[in-house]
Amino acid sequence: MDHLSVFHREVLAFEAVVRRAADSGGSPLVPSCPGWSVADLVVHLGSVHRAVTHIVTRRLDGPPETSDLTFLDLPADTHDWPRPEDAPHHGPLPTSLSDWFAAGAAALESALGDRAPDAWAWTWSGERTVGFWRRVQAVEASVHRWDAERALGTARPLEADFAADAIGHNFEVFVPARRTWRRVPAGAGERFGFRRTDGPGDWTVSFHGDDVRTADGTGPRDVEVAGTASDLLLFLWQRIPAERLDVRGDRRALDRYFALVPPV
Repeated sequence: MDHLSVFHREVLAFEAVVRRAADSGGSPLVPSCPGWSVADLVVHLGSVHRAVTHIVTRRLDGPPETSDLTFLDLPADTHDWPRPEDAPHHGPLPTSLSDWFAAGAAALESALGDRAPDAWAWTWSGERTVGFWRRVQAVEASVHRWDAERALGTARPLEADFAADAIGHNFEVFVPARRTWRRVPAGAGERFGFRRTDGPGDWTVSFHGDDVRTADGTGPRDVEVAGTASDLLLFLWQRIPAERLDVRGDRRALDRYFALVPPV
């Protein structure tokens, strides 16, 4: 899977949506990101891009210090930009914000492309490689592109094979991390099945105390969720409701999934 190519396509698509919003003279709310408008989403994703670029190019051994935000390379005049404390930002989306985003996305693509996937880089995971950032940033760009498109109308699905790849990575990496970052109940042996309907892909994830176990294929499950790879990944990122999917088994068991795996 060429995650860098996915990142390239998705950030360009995100930028196109952002510039459409800017041309309309407003900044619509993002239904899938409560409390944010498209402008706030641009600030978020653009800041993440520049933080990761700083981590990779400076070979940091941790996240950037928030006491010094020079790595964001903000323009001299940001008076009409969104402020996180004032979200959601309803005013016009400044052209300078769109330009800042585009430059930051291009810089991150260059930083990740100039280094081998197995080159060392600090990450929030146990995998400390540039390849980890390629994959994670492709996921973030894809999901937020969907968010932005939905804010302006109809969102296109995520690329099917990429979404399937991201589902497995989600269970292996994001689920354990999200359980560590937040206070969560101990698993009691719950078993959730996720079956892809537009290609190969069948995952079982189970929770035992603090352990998360992932397996391919079927087997005993409390509940099974079936859908396209895009819809499954969007559900796991809490972008679409279970009603959009084929749910079989104990529907109440599915309600417990997001208690065990809280949002970021």
